[in-house]
Amino acid sequence: MLQPKRLKYRKTHRGKRRGEASRGATVAFGEFGLQAMAAGWVTSRQIEAARRAITHYIKRGGKVWIRVFPDKPVTGKPAETRMGSGKGAVDHYVVVARPGRILFEVGGLKEDLAREAMRLAGHKLPIATRFVVREELGALAGKEEDSEPQS
Repeated sequence: MLQPKRLKYRKTHRGKRRGEASRGATVAFGEFGLQAMAAGWVTSRQIEAARRAITHYIKRGGKVWIRVFPDKPVTGKPAETRMGSGKGAVDHYVVVARPGRILFEVGGLKEDLAREAMRLAGHKLPIATRFVVREELGALAGKEEDSEPQS
């Protein structure tokens, strides 16, 4: 599972999840991506489950990029513990996924194969996601249609 090697601060505040992703909102490495449609916390276990779903479906074809990293520690207190006595120990790590953020990318695959792999991965995540195609590919396809000889 993904987790940071070291942190400046061991425990953090919960923070706000409002706003949209200002960075990491475009497909940068592969041809297809899985984009977050809602804000939420995605745990390292959920990222790993989605990654395994993608790699299992594409059967060693293409390449997968994980565009998020769980660097936010989430604390939890043991069950049946009384209130007080400080903040709990670090339990797991999450990434704060805001709307528009690209979570995964794949390259070197046909679109229908990539679409199904991303659909399976989306079921492993706690937030709504959508399949996106790299903008250059869409622009190139549009130019090919326009380049027909005019009579």
